[in-house]
Amino acid sequence: MANTLIIDDDMGTCVVLVRMTERVGQEGAYALTLKEGLDKVFSGDYDIVFLDINLPDGNGLDAMQKIRNAPSSPDIIIITGEGDADSAELAIRSGAWDYIRKPLSKEAITLSYNRVLQYRKEKEANKAPAALKLEGIIGTSPKMRQCFDLVARAAASESNVLISGETGTGKELFARALHENSGRAGQDFVVVDCAALPATLIESSLFGHEKGAFTGALRSEEGLIKMADGGTLFLDEVGELGIEPQKAFLRVLQERRFRPVGGKKEVRSDFRLISATNRDIEQMAGSGRFRKDFLYRLRAISIELPPLRERLEDIGVLTVHYVMKICNKYGIEIKGFSADFFEALRGYNWPGNVRELINVLEESINMARHEPILIPQHLPTRMRIRMARSSAGPGKRGPHSDAESVDSARNPIPEYHVFRETVLADAEQRYFRDLVEFTRGDLQEACKISGLGRSRFYTLLKKYGISRSGWPSK
Repeated sequence: MANTLIIDDDMGTCVVLVRMTERVGQEGAYALTLKEGLDKVFSGDYDIVFLDINLPDGNGLDAMQKIRNAPSSPDIIIITGEGDADSAELAIRSGAWDYIRKPLSKEAITLSYNRVLQYRKEKEANKAPAALKLEGIIGTSPKMRQCFDLVARAAASESNVLISGETGTGKELFARALHENSGRAGQDFVVVDCAALPATLIESSLFGHEKGAFTGALRSEEGLIKMADGGTLFLDEVGELGIEPQKAFLRVLQERRFRPVGGKKEVRSDFRLISATNRDIEQMAGSGRFRKDFLYRLRAISIELPPLRERLEDIGVLTVHYVMKICNKYGIEIKGFSADFFEALRGYNWPGNVRELINVLEESINMARHEPILIPQHLPTRMRIRMARSSAGPGKRGPHSDAESVDSARNPIPEYHVFRETVLADAEQRYFRDLVEFTRGDLQEACKISGLGRSRFYTLLKKYGISRSGWPSK
């Protein structure tokens, strides 16, 4: 039996939906405010939530992630009388099962409800195996559990998988986990770094070549695609692959056959394809910088990895794991932690994600030396400066203020990639806040000025915590 919660300020709607759930043998309850609804979601065991957008004490779309993070991980059906295409897109991108306009149609609401019930029933019957191999992947948050569920489902099939996520979120670790949990485990896992492929040698690297095919081809060489025969081919940073290589690769995906450079006969390779990118290749495809037909082939299954700032509840288990690993690596006694050390870690936005966290922990351990307990003062100076500036609120800032703040600390100078990502993240966030204020909520104008598509624009708003519901009206 499924428990259903209706969060809507209209009593009539609540009564109708509660009766509908009872007619199909389920249980229903309702809440007339967002606060009451959130209290019930986290204190009860609800499978499905009907959620209105415009509530007396808040916007339903802004609360979606909190609801999905509840212990029962309920599925959400949006119901609204004042919706538009933009909010519908945002709802679906945020994980809503469906988006239904009021007045509610009995047929539409019943169909959607029954589909969710069937989906949850099948999901329960096909739970991810308890012994899922997740070497190097740490996390117990709801968002990570959703990713693990997708890994289990993808590993049971032979479909192509596209893993997306910011730099440092663990895309290659997830690709390897897919391979290790699939029927191809034990066979080769071949990595193709698309960003590092020399433009003049792409075809030779992928397809191999015959002796004498070009100057310097002193012997025949097997390409990466053939090396993956029977195993998994992993295209890392596939967004960096040029249009021509995409075209050549498309036929390989369709036929699983190719001709080595200089060869006369076609070669067959039975590989499973997994790709990864930190770029918005859907937006790239829309602007002609990525082939749409190639994208459709890549993402038969999609897995989007959450950034660390969206799963801060995993900071504790990640920190313990990597501190033990680093201490063992250097042969030193394992460090303890003060409570405010964890608090400091959770207060940072982690532009470099887990990779940055590992570097920060290693720096902190080196800073602590023989001290047994890690405290906030052991954190890198650049990180403490950023946190201090953030807690101090907005101040007078120039175009290079972040760079100057980090540089002025001098001890230690951060690695370039960390410095660059930190400064760019701050600059991007300021840019979008300024854009929001300047356009006064005009989505079309904001996209026109920024040169971004709607989906990419929404993704960046979400990334920097800028809610469209808070925009000034026109």
